Amino acid sequence: MEAVNVSTHPEVPGEATHTGTAILETATAAVQSFGPVNNIHHHLCAFHYYGDDMTRQVETHHYCAHLNEEFRQCLLYDRPDADGRLIGVEYMVSEALFMTLPDEEKKLWHSHEFEVKSGVLFMPGVPGPIERKDMEKVCKTYGKTIHFWQVDRGDELPLGIPQIMMAITRDGQLYDNLAQDVEKRFKVSFAKEREKRAYMSGPESGVHPLANGGGKGIRTVLREVDCKPVASVPRVFV
Repeated sequence: MEAVNVSTHPEVPGEATHTGTAILETATAAVQSFGPVNNIHHHLCAFHYYGDDMTRQVETHHYCAHLNEEFRQCLLYDRPDADGRLIGVEYMVSEALFMTLPDEEKKLWHSHEFEVKSGVLFMPGVPGPIERKDMEKVCKTYGKTIHFWQVDRGDELPLGIPQIMMAITRDGQLYDNLAQDVEKRFKVSFAKEREKRAYMSGPESGVHPLANGGGKGIRTVLREVDCKPVASVPRVFV
């Protein structure tokens, strides 16, 4: 099974960054603190597909930080270099936190067990023994992913409604050429890593039946509604 496009990195319209802007950025970087970004501690590479269309698969690079042992938050990019496009966010929670979610909310989250055990979720450049220590934890978690920029269709700007994304949960879902392209570029073998991760286990209670869309497709839609104004303003928009 092959994807129509392996990976896309659309050109962003607009002028090149001016020298004055670059100088200003250098100055502000020297005096400002970037606490949330500086807390990012690892890089994960995986694949997402649109909640209502498994044929649209996207290579996604996660830059993640722990808020505590049971919660991670990740910035998502289309490639792992300085020119990467920020395409979304993902929140990762422990099984215990996932179980506290309302049932309707659970459908928006995906499991990580198959991604991890199949080897397709990996940490570029990290030695296997170190990587697997973290994968043992990730294997038991759930993620909620939203993409804002549909780079897979070549959008030059973030267009449309943010979309709920899902992750692969069984063999045969991930496009072969997408997987092979990533394996070649990052010099990894999903098959070999699968063998080394066979001992890992997912959530203690098994993957929850309401996770992964509850087995159905999920699409984000936009609906126009009345917007409640503050008491002192009779109309929201003028």
